[in-house]
Amino acid sequence: MKSLLLTPVLALFCVVATAQVSPKEKQALLDIYVATQGDQWTQSWDVNKPVSEWQGITVENDKVTSISLLFNNLSGELPASIGDLAHLKTLELSFNNIKGSLPQTLGSLKELEILAFNGNMLSGEIPATLGNLTNLKQLHLSSNKLSGQVPTDINNLTKLEVFNVFDNKLAGNLPVQLANNSNLKELMIAENSFTNTEIFSIVLMSNSGALDLEKKTIVPATKTVIAIESSEDN
Repeated sequence: MKSLLLTPVLALFCVVATAQVSPKEKQALLDIYVATQGDQWTQSWDVNKPVSEWQGITVENDKVTSISLLFNNLSGELPASIGDLAHLKTLELSFNNIKGSLPQTLGSLKELEILAFNGNMLSGEIPATLGNLTNLKQLHLSSNKLSGQVPTDINNLTKLEVFNVFDNKLAGNLPVQLANNSNLKELMIAENSFTNTEIFSIVLMSNSGALDLEKKTIVPATKTVIAIESSEDN
């Protein structure tokens, strides 16, 4: 009789002990795995194991909070369902062979703090939906084939500390409010065809001042903004 009473308790314990991420988040990860030829990755996933044991995945409180798969031979286009990983704080997929456009659904990752796709084969425009990522601190998109203009929605990223679009095919004006972002520490924009880099050069030469765009004067600041481009570099 005692064993019969203990059985449901043990069963409940096992369910709690093996609790995992939601089916929606797991499916989003599986979509990434399939879309980027996961069986060919340098370090692949054993999808029969718990998600918390998958290479490069961090799970906290049964939620996927980080994906870090640098130098892992991901090849293909990212699925739209990546936007279902709503609790991500870090998405680091640099130095792979990811191609195609950045999914518009990345704008759904409202808790994201680090977004990094350096050294891939991404093309198309930077989606304006990235302006929804108001917790973002680092944006790394260097060494891709991104084109068009940087969307003005990037001005919404007031917590941004690193803006890195080095070595792409971007053109036109940079969103000028970037120059007034007091949190910005690194601005890497060389090897593009921007037309208003003088504003950012002025900020650099002002010893980390912010530019009053109406009065065209420098307001001293305590942060360090690093601009790695001038109009002569284009």
